[in-house]
Amino acid sequence: MRHARRRIVRRGARLAAVGGLLCGGMMVTHAMASEPSDTSRATQSSAQTAADTGAGLVSRLGASRTAGSWIAEDGRPVVAVTDTGAAAEVKRAGARPKVVSHSMQDLKSATEKLSSAPRVPGTAWAVDYTKNEVVVQADSTVSATAWSRMTKLADGIGDSVRMSRTQGAFTTRVNGAQAIFSTSGRCSAGFNVSSAQGEFILTAGHCGPAGSIWFSDNSGRQQVGRTVSTAFPGSDFSLIQYDAGKQQAAAGSNIVGIGGGNGVRITGAADPAVGQRVFRSGSTSGLHDGKVTALNATVNYPEGTVTGLVETTVCAEPGDSGGPLFSEGIALGVTSGGNGDCATGGTTFFQPVTKALTALGVTLAGQPQGAGGAAPSSPAPSAPASAEASQGAAAGPGAAAPGAVEPVDSTGAGTAETFVTELTDPQNIGPGLLVIAGSIIALVATRFIRTEQDRNAYRRQYSQSWG
Repeated sequence: MRHARRRIVRRGARLAAVGGLLCGGMMVTHAMASEPSDTSRATQSSAQTAADTGAGLVSRLGASRTAGSWIAEDGRPVVAVTDTGAAAEVKRAGARPKVVSHSMQDLKSATEKLSSAPRVPGTAWAVDYTKNEVVVQADSTVSATAWSRMTKLADGIGDSVRMSRTQGAFTTRVNGAQAIFSTSGRCSAGFNVSSAQGEFILTAGHCGPAGSIWFSDNSGRQQVGRTVSTAFPGSDFSLIQYDAGKQQAAAGSNIVGIGGGNGVRITGAADPAVGQRVFRSGSTSGLHDGKVTALNATVNYPEGTVTGLVETTVCAEPGDSGGPLFSEGIALGVTSGGNGDCATGGTTFFQPVTKALTALGVTLAGQPQGAGGAAPSSPAPSAPASAEASQGAAAGPGAAAPGAVEPVDSTGAGTAETFVTELTDPQNIGPGLLVIAGSIIALVATRFIRTEQDRNAYRRQYSQSWG
């Protein structure tokens, strides 16, 4: 029965392949999780309140008396504190205190010492609020010598740091998906965004340098747009500007497809909370969910170090790079990288969308210019067990509440048919060979200013399979 249901969802996803890709999100090949239906909203609103309560207490008490907050399994906010006075204040605010040994100042000091050491590709670290420690992970590519050196460094910092080896390799996830294509590689589109300069796709920065030309097909005939701004390493986001005639300013441009002809309307952007349930959509593995385990994570990819990432238990696979992370209609991030796959699980890191929007000066599609993509108050996520459950509660486009599952209407703007028509219009299809040649020239010109070491690393990035 389970396999039969997945086949039904996959058939619907194929019909919306291009529309799901460009309509603010990704084509979903199958649904392993789903956004919540309206029937579960009443019990979810308290989760966002819990996250806000915890964050407010941490801000008020300060980094010397607290060490982060998170949402517990029962939905209550938990705040790590270092003294009994802070614990009492947390209780009075209706949250649950947890007395810990290390303050946030201590934990940040530990991460700063790790960052100041020589970089070791294949390592990552983040603060685990729930265990009051900095967890340093090393993948299978890290040598015994490098591991020993990092262990000595951690021992010198103290018991606030825990070392952990993990399977697979921390790499950026590019290869192996039919999504958006360029001479640099393949990626998934993230969210549609806009500014006074035009309409764009927000995706991962490692997908390609400025000047990369993107297509909706691997033959280079159906051009989508060109990368006009990118940040990688350091951060991991970029903007692809739509070609003239392909701007996505219609009402449906803020819908993320989740398969089966359905989508989730995105109405704002926010930073996630530790413990929050989140959803990721990608053109390779489809829709999956998991929980946020850490914020402000640092990952040492082979191509360079990226900081300020969101760490999650959501799986991802090659080609999912740049795809959207969201919850209850709120944009949270775009896929950066990680390890593992959706058969065995793994850790996936995301570029926070709020930082990208601010740095690029753009807003989410459907948001007023200058709104910054800020999210309205929104419940935290909780999903029904199957995609069919959410489809049964789908509402008409434009009528559903933010985050509700709704059909991708074949008569409305921003539908799959609309995008297919645009992309297959002969007036929008340039000579494939000339376009690809122009892309190669732009790519070569961009790479010319890189050092030889960066150029070699960049080539390796797009030639390797997911670890």
